[in-house]
Amino acid sequence: MRVCFANDSFPPQIDGVANAVINYADYMQRHYGSAIVAVPSNPGAEDRYSFEVLRYASLNTTKAVGYRAGFPFSSKAMSRLVAYQPDLLHAHCPIASTFLCRELRELVHKPIVFTYHTKFDIDIRRAIKQKVLQEKAIKEIIYNISCCDDVWVVNEGAGQNLKDLGYRGSYRVMPNGVDINRDAPDGEIVRRLKKTYGLEEEIPLFLFVGRVIWYKGLHIVLDGLRQCRDAGVPFRFAVVGDGADREEVRAEAQKLGIADSCIFTGAEYDRAVLKAWYSMADLFLLPSVFDNNPLVVKEAAACGTASVLVENSSSAEGVVDGENGYLIAESADQMAQRLIFCASHRDEVRAAGQRAAQTLYLSWDDSIAKAVQRYEEVLEAFRKGELELIHPARNFTVSAFSRLHRLFHGNK
Repeated sequence: MRVCFANDSFPPQIDGVANAVINYADYMQRHYGSAIVAVPSNPGAEDRYSFEVLRYASLNTTKAVGYRAGFPFSSKAMSRLVAYQPDLLHAHCPIASTFLCRELRELVHKPIVFTYHTKFDIDIRRAIKQKVLQEKAIKEIIYNISCCDDVWVVNEGAGQNLKDLGYRGSYRVMPNGVDINRDAPDGEIVRRLKKTYGLEEEIPLFLFVGRVIWYKGLHIVLDGLRQCRDAGVPFRFAVVGDGADREEVRAEAQKLGIADSCIFTGAEYDRAVLKAWYSMADLFLLPSVFDNNPLVVKEAAACGTASVLVENSSSAEGVVDGENGYLIAESADQMAQRLIFCASHRDEVRAAGQRAAQTLYLSWDDSIAKAVQRYEEVLEAFRKGELELIHPARNFTVSAFSRLHRLFHGNK
């Protein structure tokens, strides 16, 4: 099986969707056939993977939306993808990546699978200030998703969010796995991190991993930690990652008087180091209503670390309060109450982390095996003529852009 994956984010930018695409492509290349990944160009990229990475033209829009905006109508890129002759196309972002797959479908006549990972409407509302333009952009992106032949969501909460945004088609739940196993972390790495950052066993360590963006619930975390300090509860808080709001978050920690208890490591690409951070932490903090089934919660669970999440959020799906994690209202006061309690009940917290490892963990082996099974079902339906590829009249727009680019720019 030959699969073309497409996503708008990819290393050197790190986020959960980029990580998912890497694992999809790697497992496909090593176990099921071959893979090529089409992503926007990035000046800092070093693509050393088991699979081919095709970079196409992009603009630097990281300040506005957190990643580079790709221009998916490059004839040079499309020529390479056509020559690859994929059996199936799998888009992981509803913007440039899905446009690219729609254009490629016109040329190779193969079905598109789309996975809905994150609530893109929040990025749209952050980047576009006018409400009318926000709604129009969301409507167009929902249409883009509707043009795909098989739509997947990472959990039921993500599916409901997609419906709430106006999607009227069907979908199936296909959860992502994690590439951090449940084995013990590297002891030498743990010792090095403890020495480097002055971490002490008797002081609780709270953790955040991911894009450092305010809408991940970081206001709630910082204010909750400020209340912990005011209550005389010692702690360390590690922020492992980078993002558009990182410096603002650091400044806010300084303003709240908790900077001395905070660690900002920057982006971390070494999975063994990430595993050590997860394993050392008492709790993983993600009071976000933005994320759909975030990989970081499962990664923490793989390391025996429970998470603090917002009750009834998509992130909290599968979590039972006090059993395999902790649920709060979207409130700094409740965050503080939970952290203060957990700081004095660390044995209970560790037990919840162990239950999280048993109930929330899903390996990529199992996740990709399920995905490949569905790929085969889609392709079998296509071969039998039971799957009519979606070619709406407005697909003319995609073809027209492609033809105009070839006309004016040649094979660029």
